[in-house]
Amino acid sequence: LILNTKNLLHIEDGAFRNLPRLKYLSICNTGIRQFPDLTQIFSLEAHFILELCDNLCMTTIPQNAFQGMNNESLTLKLYKNGFEDIHSHAFNGTKLNQLILKDNKNLRWIHNDALRGATGPDVLDVSSTALESLPTYGLEAIQVLNATSSYSLKRLPPLDKFSSLLEAVLTYPSHCCAFRNLRTEKRNSLLSIFDNFSKECESTMRKPTNEILYRDDSYNTSLWAAEKNMYPFATDEETSPYSYSAIFDDGEMTGFDFEYDFCQPKILTCTPEPDAFNPCEDILGYSFLRVLIWFINILAIAGNFTVLLVLVTSHYKLTVPRFLMCNLSFADFCMGLYLLLIASVDAQTSGQYYNHAIDWQTGSGCGTAGFFTVFASELSVYTLTVITIERWHTITYAMQLDRKLRLRHAVPIMLGGWVFSVLIAVLPLLGVSSYMKVSICLPMDIETGLSQAYILLILVLNVVAFIVICACYIKIYIAVQNPELVAANKDTKVAKRMAILIFTDFTCMAPISFFAISAAFKVPLITVTNSKILLVLFYPVNSCANPFLYAIFTKAFRRDFFLLMSKLGCCKSQAELYRMNYFSAYTSNCKNGSSATGPSKASQALLLLSALEK
Repeated sequence: LILNTKNLLHIEDGAFRNLPRLKYLSICNTGIRQFPDLTQIFSLEAHFILELCDNLCMTTIPQNAFQGMNNESLTLKLYKNGFEDIHSHAFNGTKLNQLILKDNKNLRWIHNDALRGATGPDVLDVSSTALESLPTYGLEAIQVLNATSSYSLKRLPPLDKFSSLLEAVLTYPSHCCAFRNLRTEKRNSLLSIFDNFSKECESTMRKPTNEILYRDDSYNTSLWAAEKNMYPFATDEETSPYSYSAIFDDGEMTGFDFEYDFCQPKILTCTPEPDAFNPCEDILGYSFLRVLIWFINILAIAGNFTVLLVLVTSHYKLTVPRFLMCNLSFADFCMGLYLLLIASVDAQTSGQYYNHAIDWQTGSGCGTAGFFTVFASELSVYTLTVITIERWHTITYAMQLDRKLRLRHAVPIMLGGWVFSVLIAVLPLLGVSSYMKVSICLPMDIETGLSQAYILLILVLNVVAFIVICACYIKIYIAVQNPELVAANKDTKVAKRMAILIFTDFTCMAPISFFAISAAFKVPLITVTNSKILLVLFYPVNSCANPFLYAIFTKAFRRDFFLLMSKLGCCKSQAELYRMNYFSAYTSNCKNGSSATGPSKASQALLLLSALEK
């Protein structure tokens, strides 16, 4: 043992020479800067253990660093050192039982051929390191993989490299989804073999094995020993998560048994298991959603972009309804971008999301998508509320021009909506709730009281907005129901139009709000998998319907659209027809207004319907 010698800076080559009976070598807490020469030990012991720990100045494991140490089973405990990289063929010429590299905080790179020339290891521990990837060569013999607290290890090598793996203890639950698929394949294969050799197994007597499990409690590692009395720490009562003799029985893992049954197939176990927020599935989960989301996001993007283009390029005066409609279209356009981003990432990671989940959910992509959807949703709801109130105000005070809502009033109102929406969308990026909780990047984190209050605030405000919209449209309907103002057929048309507007708002808000409020109180009534149906079928309803209900289906928009197309050389006859109709309506209105001292019932009806038409 060489321990607690900070002044030891160098060990001469050949210092460890011809030590055939050496069983255990420990070099810990020294100031050594260069990896010592261990290639001339030539131990003849069956199970040699090398321990290098707390050597913070030692930064590299060179080529052939352990060649010549031992020709039998070798355990390397190389933990809490200053290692930054491990070179090619570093473990060449060794028969590795365990390779413990845990707690090397600066270890970022293991050469792809570091294990080339070595046999094993059976156990690999890279927990609490900065590794971003594992070598793809030399993983075939690994039975136990420990990679806890390895937060930079976001992608795994191809699964077929882990052909002998029995247990994986990892950092991210999504990686266990990969091994779940591997476990299913291996189980089917092993059960097939079991059936083929069942007759042989029935005639084979179970024999106690001379192999026992050794546990070093101080370093939390385990290895197989050939002689029970070689390691006094091992006891018959001990069991281990690394137990190679765990057997599959009726779909469940049985406990450790020293009577090793070679007829029972071993089943891979992996922890941590995926939780309710991140089940083992692609981003969208269901195949039909993968098709629907493309149709919906293209509809939302195309419809709202068209509305924005027509309204912005129109030569008519920018009125309050046009200004509000521009804001609504932009908000719904952002919702379409969110759906497009989710659909694109889902298409790219389909079938292998487990290897992209961490990069996506912790990266800027998910944060951007989450910002887009919350900003778009809140700005859309806010603008819909303002549009509804503006319509109610226009109809209620139709004849009082001094109380008419002007553009100078609408601009600061909408500026407040923008500030509110941006603030609400930014909060999860600042730690109030989080967009990283689920693959669809919605703020579903309610672990803290502040996060829970944030979610409830959004939901309550949306419910209040819906109630205000319904109340305003009811008042509008009561106003236009007056038979002195509007004809019966117009009354029916207005009622149907209002019913459609309220129905689309209800369809969008009600399911989301109901299930979200229950989840906010930690009583979820729906799984994340099923919530994705709401995300695709209900959440974007307004974003798809608004450009049609509030713009494309109106006469004013159709007029502006055909006038724009006429400038491009298309639809000239339709544009001319709209010009003539507009001029006739304007002339008639002027004559009716000048023929009497006060506004007529016809003029009032025209104002009411025009307000709704906007």
